[in-house]
Order: sequence, then C-alpha cells, then structure tokens
Amino acid sequence: MKRPILPDFGLRERRRNQRFVTMHAHSPLPEGGKARRVYLSLRDGISNGSYRTGDLLPSENRLGELYNVSRITVRRALDVLAAEGRIQKRSGAGSMVLGPSSENSKIAASFTSLLPQLVEIDRQTTAKLLSFGYGPASDSVAEAMGLEKGGRVQTAVRVRSSNGQPYSHLTTHVPEQFAVNYGEEDLATQPLFRLLERSGVEVASAKQSVTATLAGPDVAEALAVSTGSALLSLQRVVQDANGRGVEYLSALYRPDLFRLEMDLARVGTGDAGHWQPMIGAREP
Repeated sequence: MKRPILPDFGLRERRRNQRFVTMHAHSPLPEGGKARRVYLSLRDGISNGSYRTGDLLPSENRLGELYNVSRITVRRALDVLAAEGRIQKRSGAGSMVLGPSSENSKIAASFTSLLPQLVEIDRQTTAKLLSFGYGPASDSVAEAMGLEKGGRVQTAVRVRSSNGQPYSHLTTHVPEQFAVNYGEEDLATQPLFRLLERSGVEVASAKQSVTATLAGPDVAEALAVSTGSALLSLQRVVQDANGRGVEYLSALYRPDLFRLEMDLARVGTGDAGHWQPMIGAREP
C-alpha cells in the first residue's frame, strides 16, 4: 500500500525565499578558490586600467599558464566577469574588456562628511528589516556606549539595497529609553538618524573605525555573496550632547558596490609637510 502524499506546507515558503535570493543575486564569486583568485586578479586589472576598454584578455590557455590553473577554472572566472558586464565573451575571438561597469555604479561616501551623506544615501535606497527586538546589551556594546552592564537595548538588523542589489548589512543597538519612540515600520522606511532626532536626541558626536572582515553564512546570504567574501566593516558609536551613547552601529558593506573616499590637502613645507583631510569638502 502506497503512503499518502501529504502536502508540503513549507514548500511555498522555501520557494518564496528562493525567489527572494534570485531577485537580489548579483554575480556571486565563482566556485573554487583558484577560480576566485583568477577572477579577482582580472577584475582588479580591469578596475585599475591594466586592461582597458576594448582590449582582449589573454586566451584561456594563456591565462591558465599565467595562473597555473586549468581552462575550466579560467572559464568559471570569465563567466562571472561576463555576467557582471566587465567583459564580452566572443566565440573564437577571445574575451573583450567592456570596462569596470560595476565600479561606476558604486555608492560613494566621504570620510569627512560621512554622517550627512549616509542620511542622504538612506533616502535614495531601500531597506529590508531582518530582525527586531529588545534585550540586554552585550558587554562590548554596553562598554562602548557607556551603559550599565546588562542595560536594555533595541537591536535591529537591516539590509539596504540600491537598484535591487543588496550592498550593506546593518546591525544597530539603541538604548531602550530612546528606541521606544519608534517601531519596526519606522526602521524599514526612515533613517535611524532621523528617528533618534524625532525621539528628542540631540546628536553631537560620533567615533567610528573602519576595517575589513569576511562574510559569514548569514551575512553572505543576505548580501548575495559567497561565504568568505571580503567586506568593508564599519563600527560607529554615536553620542548625544550629554555624552551618552545613543547608537552603536556595526555595518558591513560590499566593496564592489560601496566605497569610502577622502579629500586631502597638502599643508606645510619641507619636513613639516603632510596630508590633511579637507573637512566638509563634500558637504551638500
């Protein structure tokens, strides 16, 4: 006797999630460490002008010799470059460089005027709220914000996208006393900076650091990149006029879609000459 076929109530949800991932997918890195190495090397060569628009890349055989890999590995790397619009693969004629197209679509922000620029970027992009809740702050977050150990914070995780491409993964911690004045819907539609101001917070200063990290499985899925992909990591602690910590931000950015810039001016002469940030050079 055959077993009855029961309806799979989770199938619809899995399909919905698959459609979500497909809709936001953006040229993931090729499978395999060797193929990624070839891809990254060629991508950097196109971005920095070593390979100019209209140039032909070396043949697959030659690339295999240069990188000491198989032709199959080279093809995986070239397929991703073609999917990104950086090259055009022509049968029997090699691969022609189209240019660093994705570089031109990067979202750029200046170090010297980052806060107002990020607010403007928030207005021009869309956010998806992944999680939202209240609970005790971790020891590191409490210490950075000057909170009592175990002080309650609102923690929200969002992914921000531009033109359907996810480029940032944002985790924010806000003391409960300020966060109760807005909810999940507000976070999905408005910049947190503005929500804090609406709550009566007078933002006065911020300390931030920038480094690099690798994408873990959850972040990689949210940003439509491969696990282990390099990400730009920014941490910022915002303080109000009384020196209280009002926001702790941990932000992860895709470097292929987001960059930080800084304008510098040469000051002084001789041994005293040095580069100095041009504060406010990019202020709107």
